[in-house]
Amino acid sequence: MISKETFKSDFSASIVVFFIALPLCLGISLASGAPLVSGIIAGICGGIIVGFLSGSHTSVSGPAAGLTVIVLTAIQQLGSFEVFLTALFIAGIIQLILGLIGAGIIGNFVPSSVIKGMLAAIGIILIFKQLPHAVGYDVDFEGDESFIQIDHQNTFSELLHLFDRITPAAILVSFVTFLVLYFGDKKQLKKMMLFKLLPVSLVAVLIGTATSIIIGLLFPAIALENEHLVQIPNILNKENFNSPDFTQILNISVILIAFKIAIVASLETLLSIEATDKLDPQKRFTPTSKELIAQGAGNTISALIGGLPITAVIVRSSANIVAGSKTKMSAILHGLLLLVCVLVLTKVLNQIPLSSLAVLLVFVGYKLTKPVLYKELYKNGFDQFLPFIITVIAIVFTDLLTGVAIGLLSSIYYIVKNSYKRSVSVTIDKNNYLIRLKGNVSFLNKAVLRNYLEQMPNESFLIIDGTAALYIDKDIIEILDEFILMAQFKKITVDKKISVSSPNPYFKK
Repeated sequence: MISKETFKSDFSASIVVFFIALPLCLGISLASGAPLVSGIIAGICGGIIVGFLSGSHTSVSGPAAGLTVIVLTAIQQLGSFEVFLTALFIAGIIQLILGLIGAGIIGNFVPSSVIKGMLAAIGIILIFKQLPHAVGYDVDFEGDESFIQIDHQNTFSELLHLFDRITPAAILVSFVTFLVLYFGDKKQLKKMMLFKLLPVSLVAVLIGTATSIIIGLLFPAIALENEHLVQIPNILNKENFNSPDFTQILNISVILIAFKIAIVASLETLLSIEATDKLDPQKRFTPTSKELIAQGAGNTISALIGGLPITAVIVRSSANIVAGSKTKMSAILHGLLLLVCVLVLTKVLNQIPLSSLAVLLVFVGYKLTKPVLYKELYKNGFDQFLPFIITVIAIVFTDLLTGVAIGLLSSIYYIVKNSYKRSVSVTIDKNNYLIRLKGNVSFLNKAVLRNYLEQMPNESFLIIDGTAALYIDKDIIEILDEFILMAQFKKITVDKKISVSSPNPYFKK
């Protein structure tokens, strides 16, 4: 239901997301070796279909950069885009099943520090990946998030090459766009009628486009060429549309690729949803299994009409939140804007400079990776900061899923380390010893427990307190039993019958 209170904010945010999604949809389809229109179709399905079915208030779905290599390889392996669409259709069905059986719960097991690291890394990637586009060096495709690029450069080496391909007109357009975005949020300019009626980002892109057109009219020798502008294909041309080749639906290669797409797309979606919920100012919770159902429906329909795979995507989602979105209506409206504009405003949209949109993405990137975020995590302690910073570095130098996996491993290390330290403790008073077992005491604590027991002097008194133990591994009980048998030879008195209320029968009288 549309609310008058939130519609203005949602519509304003949808325009921002539309401008960001447009080049990303085209860039990802280009990098995937798929028809250009397939990225637009996926963006429309992600906005309207997934947006309508999703339980998320702020996430935005569309074609994802993380799937480009999978799609490119799959099309080559299967021999045609039509057969690939069959695999995508099956992948959508698999996602529907995953959602129905509650597999979305997997997303809840990613630590907060890793999610925040993912957001900060995406911010860094946006800044570095968009700087070349901002100066007119448009070799790498829009939306690329991987460290190793298709053009055989990497995120940082690309910055060195951009100095050889600087386009003066693109720099001027970027500078003008930057000024509008920077000063447009100032109180003085917000009072102007133009900024009251239109979102700052829309004004910035319009002025950037106008600057590009003026340069072309006054100085045609340095005008921006087509490669520096948005290039939308004619979506009304029936030859641009493809449909699945269902004669290959039982092909084992098709089925294996379908499972691969479904798993990777689902993981990216769950990670993006977790990150988006962290950014949401209202801290609303997204039902993750319902999200998988929505993504599955989106992918089946996208496949039927010739679109790319869809996931929830953090760049568009974070831009949506930064732009002030209140409800999921902004995601739906951005999909409608994509549909309407590519149908009737193709010639107008093809005048938009990529450098202007690049500056818009740099602003979004900065808001995701502000220095205050690093200070906040550092103050929380190294068990939070190190997994965070490891995740940031890993994602920047690899890709999203690999980086998150590395971040998870670092978090698991701290979980094990804390369990190792805190589950077993010793208190000493002269010749009296108290060993406390707390929480879950497992084989991971064998070494520290054995160390404490081996240091017990002759003729001492030991109390083993398991009151706070929720679970004690059999390995631990075996060590305690062995020590009690040996203690009589060292004249050590052991009392382990003090925990009548302990849930562990080992300590009951």
